[in-house]
Amino acid sequence: MAGLSGFSALAPKTKNLVVAGGLTAFVFGVYFYTMRAVGGTDELQAAIDKFEDLKNKQDS
Repeated sequence: MAGLSGFSALAPKTKNLVVAGGLTAFVFGVYFYTMRAVGGTDELQAAIDKFEDLKNKQDS
């Protein structure tokens, strides 16, 4: 891994910050990707609205 050869020259505290930044970026990336993928459809809300409409019609 030629790209990581400069990483060993850094101070330990700097290495920790680089690793923490990379992990944080990864976690936020996965979180936002998941939220976008899950929130893409609103099927659950549509089913809830339909159920409430049917319930209101039966109560009337």
